[in-house]
Amino acid sequence: MDEMHNLGFLLAAACRKFYSATAIDAVGSTLTYQELLEKANAVEHALKKHGCQQDEPVHVAVSNHPSDLAGFLGVWLAGGVVVPIHRMSPAEMAISIREKTGARLAVDLARCAEANGSPVIQVGEMPPRPRGELSSAALVIFTSGSTGTPKGVVVGHHAFSGKLRAIDAMIHFRRGQRTLQLLNITFSFGIWVSLLTLMGGGTIVLPEKFVPALLLEQLSNERIHRVGVVPTMLRAMLAVLSQGVGACPGFVPSCPALRQVLTGGEQLSEQLAAQVANLFPETDLVNIYGLTETLTCDFFQFPADRQANPHSLGLASSRVRYRVVGEVGQEAAPGEVGELQINSPFLMNGYLDEPALTESAFAGVWFKTGDLAALDGEGQIRLMGRSKELISRGGNKVTPMEVERAIKQFDAVNDCMVVGAPDEILGERIHVLIVPNSGCAIDADPLRAFLLTRLDRFKLPDYIYVGEGLPVGRTGKADRGALRNMITGGALVPLVGRS
Repeated sequence: MDEMHNLGFLLAAACRKFYSATAIDAVGSTLTYQELLEKANAVEHALKKHGCQQDEPVHVAVSNHPSDLAGFLGVWLAGGVVVPIHRMSPAEMAISIREKTGARLAVDLARCAEANGSPVIQVGEMPPRPRGELSSAALVIFTSGSTGTPKGVVVGHHAFSGKLRAIDAMIHFRRGQRTLQLLNITFSFGIWVSLLTLMGGGTIVLPEKFVPALLLEQLSNERIHRVGVVPTMLRAMLAVLSQGVGACPGFVPSCPALRQVLTGGEQLSEQLAAQVANLFPETDLVNIYGLTETLTCDFFQFPADRQANPHSLGLASSRVRYRVVGEVGQEAAPGEVGELQINSPFLMNGYLDEPALTESAFAGVWFKTGDLAALDGEGQIRLMGRSKELISRGGNKVTPMEVERAIKQFDAVNDCMVVGAPDEILGERIHVLIVPNSGCAIDADPLRAFLLTRLDRFKLPDYIYVGEGLPVGRTGKADRGALRNMITGGALVPLVGRS
């Protein structure tokens, strides 16, 4: 593989170029580019000592720790493939991903710092078998699938480095700029924002956690040039300000350094965009559309695009082609609703060990996004909703079937159905209707405690309802749409809600 398309080569070159500059600025500690590279070299050497093979998947524990990206770089320098896993993920989920990847090596630099030991942990005995889709791969990013089982999206070095260049041509990351990093780097949005900041010679500013009032204070009192957020974070920030000056005394409505607020992961409403633009009038709010499978960032809606056509996705990224296709595969006429499909040189290698799923995700060279869209008279794309059943809660994608499978393991549950319903703060919240076993009662607190051992916290139901049966449609099948209508129409009363 050409070194100029290898993320390890590109990031190590940036470390050498910006040697003494600050790469990571975290609470209570900083890392220079030199220190970042030294930590990565230690990971590389430890992996090679364990016999890490070319294109071998290696798990990397992440939680926005200052050294996490050194783990990425070390794996790439050793020729491995990064599989990011959050440190707080339930053990059952981590085991499931390890079974899928077959990984025998894991990197955890935070644990290494605490224990003063090796950054590499051996979690298996035998090297995983070679797979064609892992050839020259950079990452395997696990994301929810339509079957409820997380699927591993394999991202190639060549494609992702090309997409990073295309993104940078739109966003313009520059030397010395400071990016406030609130996004989890198990997700593609957080990964590309981090990599482009470092490759451009900037500094990643890491808060301990996302707290809306602290975010507002940082933006107004620190030199922050760029921040990446999901719309849920913007809504939470505005909610704090609506409580009055006492809720955020450190915020001054002037952020002269702030150039860009990047947002994506869920739809940005026109109302929310206007509120944020009024709050930061000198800052560009850039709304981004893309999927993990298309290596993110296929469309950019800049302020001028929003003013000209507020409902469109904006400008297509370089070399990205798109079309809208009707039910029988024909290209839709302007105004006709169909599925948005995307083609570019920057698509995934495929789903790990899922050849049938990979094949079904494409129509020839076109990736089927599963999103409904329509072309307007000017050829602009307007999203019309999701054809898939994924719930977008605070920018996190949640599959109903995955949540249902976990709930059905609870002893008192006979059957259940999960849907998403609109929410002003999170975009959507997760609702579940449970049919209990005969003679059993459903208690929300023990159920949630049980689910915490099987699901990430953001996948827990926000509202729990109990009924004698699931709603069915005309064909006799359980009907999610009918349940959603019952919830939004107030026909059901929840046991309890959660914040």
